[in-house]
Amino acid sequence: MLNKPVLVESLIVFIIVLFVHAVVWDRYSWCAVALTIQAFYAQFKWDRLLQLGGAVFQFRTTANSGLLPASMVIPLLGIMMKERCKSAGIVYFERFGIVVASTGMLVALFLSVIAVGITKPVPTNTCILTGVAGSIIIYTMKHSLTVSEVIEVLEVLLIFVYLSMILLYLLPRCFTPGEALLVLGGISFVLNQLIKRSLNVIEGRGDPIDFFLLVAVVGVVLLGLFFTVLFIFMDSGTWISSMFFHMMTAVLGLGVIMPWLYRLIQRNPLFWLLQFLFQTQTRVYLLVYWTFLAASACGIVFYQNAKRSSESKKHQASTITRKYFHFIVVATYVPGLIYDRQLLYVAAVLCLAVFIFLEYIRYFRIKPFGQTLRHLLSLFLDERDSGPLILTHIYLLLGMSLPVWLFPRSCAPKGTLSGAGALVPYSGVLAVGVGDTIASVFGSTMGEIKWPGTKKTFEGTMTAIFAQIIAVALILIFDSSVNLNSSYAWILASVSLVSLLEAYTTQIDNLLLPLYLQIMFMA
Repeated sequence: MLNKPVLVESLIVFIIVLFVHAVVWDRYSWCAVALTIQAFYAQFKWDRLLQLGGAVFQFRTTANSGLLPASMVIPLLGIMMKERCKSAGIVYFERFGIVVASTGMLVALFLSVIAVGITKPVPTNTCILTGVAGSIIIYTMKHSLTVSEVIEVLEVLLIFVYLSMILLYLLPRCFTPGEALLVLGGISFVLNQLIKRSLNVIEGRGDPIDFFLLVAVVGVVLLGLFFTVLFIFMDSGTWISSMFFHMMTAVLGLGVIMPWLYRLIQRNPLFWLLQFLFQTQTRVYLLVYWTFLAASACGIVFYQNAKRSSESKKHQASTITRKYFHFIVVATYVPGLIYDRQLLYVAAVLCLAVFIFLEYIRYFRIKPFGQTLRHLLSLFLDERDSGPLILTHIYLLLGMSLPVWLFPRSCAPKGTLSGAGALVPYSGVLAVGVGDTIASVFGSTMGEIKWPGTKKTFEGTMTAIFAQIIAVALILIFDSSVNLNSSYAWILASVSLVSLLEAYTTQIDNLLLPLYLQIMFMA
């Protein structure tokens, strides 16, 4: 039997799916409901495989499979993008939303089929449900997608299969099946979009900052794969290997990534980036302010490590200490969202590339900073960092940035959506920066009534909802571009459902919660 927290988590996800499709019911709604029911049964099979150690790869053992909540994210994002762009009359991005939704459904279905295929004895009921859901999805795709769009969906699925085989083998215990679906599915889609746009470059077509995101993500992933294969044959901790690492990073960056970006934006990437960053005085002020916050975050890391005594080497930072970084991130993102979202977009991409590059240095023990980073960051590990990589800080950055990156700017009149949609870029700030932080702090210090089957408290969840409502009120005061049009009941329902999901999910909440809040706001 599924345990109670998993049942409640599944119920919350199913309610979110019904809420969304109550607003935009169409042929894709049948696919989403069928996928939800099928993923619930397949999740049970994945959980059983993880408990018995029968999964093909080594997944994170401190959580359930998380297949249901992860399976619905990409399809719902695609459906909401389709609806928003359809109402704005932007046909290209309406079709793009359909491709995103179809790809998400097919990738989720593929992961479910794997679980069904390796479960012994063969689960008859789950097989039937998988077949029915697959038939509905494929039938809808047949009548919705053009031939070129079908090929694009299959390309993403193929990339996902190969990436999964490579990365899940190289990085054991870093992901649950659901987290692998979200992360690797997203990387697969980004890689396919970059290849597609590189082969069909039209001068003056497309926003340079979108190309910057695609090239940065694919570049750091390819860099990691290259060095992972290389260091199989040589010791990464020597000075010679470290010099080779830095030299090859420069060669790949200047010889591959920069020319690739030049082909897409039709100008020198370094000159474009410098001109973009220092274009206005407001941007200079924001950059100086962000530099001060980054120095403050580094200061917290050094200070907490200095407090670690030699007698307590196993000492770990408390939950409240780790939430300091959430407060710093909120202080970073809110001014960017109010004053210059394009600058925030590019700065978040740069920060992601730096975080991943520093993680490579730590993971491969690259001199002179590799061992130092290992020592400094070990203080902030928790049960979710059970694999060779430390990903929680990267997930925090992604959770705050994804609503900014995925905001459908082309389908938003004057750069903003109406109603609750105006809060879409703030989804990460509300769900992670405010809600998750307040829930953890108040729940761990004053919480007494625990939600059944979890360590989370009723007081923490209620305080998180209240804090997010206050944050929405402050956004209305300070951001003149936000106009909610009396959609307060929907906002309250959205915040409440996502806060309940935070209480019951065992997945990486920094990644999952902002995406669900964004979906609800876009609806």
